[in-house]
Amino acid sequence: MLATRLSPYLKKLTAKHPAIYKQFVPSVKEENDNKITLVDPLTEEHFTPVRGLVHKHDNRVLVLLTMNCSAYCRFCTRRRKVSDIAQGVISEADLDNMVKYIKKHPKIKELIFSGGDPLTVPVILKKALEKFTKLSQIKVIRVGTRLMVSDPRLINEKVLDALRVVKKQPLYLMVHFEHPAEITLATIKAVKKLQTVSTMLLCQSVFLKGVNDNVEILEELFSRLIEIGVKPYYLSRCDYVRGAEHFIVPIKKEIKIFTELRIRLSGIACLMYIIDVPGGMGKVPVPADFWQFDCKQYTDFTGKKFKVVETKK
Repeated sequence: MLATRLSPYLKKLTAKHPAIYKQFVPSVKEENDNKITLVDPLTEEHFTPVRGLVHKHDNRVLVLLTMNCSAYCRFCTRRRKVSDIAQGVISEADLDNMVKYIKKHPKIKELIFSGGDPLTVPVILKKALEKFTKLSQIKVIRVGTRLMVSDPRLINEKVLDALRVVKKQPLYLMVHFEHPAEITLATIKAVKKLQTVSTMLLCQSVFLKGVNDNVEILEELFSRLIEIGVKPYYLSRCDYVRGAEHFIVPIKKEIKIFTELRIRLSGIACLMYIIDVPGGMGKVPVPADFWQFDCKQYTDFTGKKFKVVETKK
């Protein structure tokens, strides 16, 4: 089972808010075994040419600097390997191998740092950014983090100093918020710090049963995010990852909620509702219910057909 880790800050938050508790504290529901979910739903292991580098799309690569986080989301796509100490942290030799690989693939223009949480390893993050920002082919850098939610005090000068390395390219920080209770004074303070060193903060959220599968909750979340200068970017269907089945919301309910959000939210607070195709290629947008469409199947960007997977109610 995925390890448990809670900062003192997050312990207080989980004690006050059941929606936060469900995201970070283990449940017996994680032990259910079935045939509809996958250990590696996005087939990342298949697209890993060198250690720590995932290359699924011609023009961008995913860089996994560490498999550790300040706290572990129970619905994590990489729960097969995050918290695994044996996976460790990427070494400088690994970074050099990534640089060599990227140079051999000139179509790569964008880097997406993820993990684990790359902001929990500011020393190796700084080394990575120093190496990658020197590559003339790299035009865009993204860094994903949930540290402002799990332990905002760790958004410190070491982290900011690492991010300041990026000067020539735009630096987009991909933050994660799932519930408005996560937006606290401490979190807002951390967000403001990150805004001083980044081009823009974009939020990725996930539909989670029993956490945010509610119009009012998501309306408040996305409205409050734009009030603190964070642009809602993606609202994802929960990945079909083994151990997180109990978080998957029925697709028709998601579409109904998203359609109502589109009516209620201002344009700047609206975001794209997507399915990250299991075993496929790309994040496929799901249309709102203003037009008739088949919500039982869809195609990825290569034209491959998929059926929508539902869990037992």
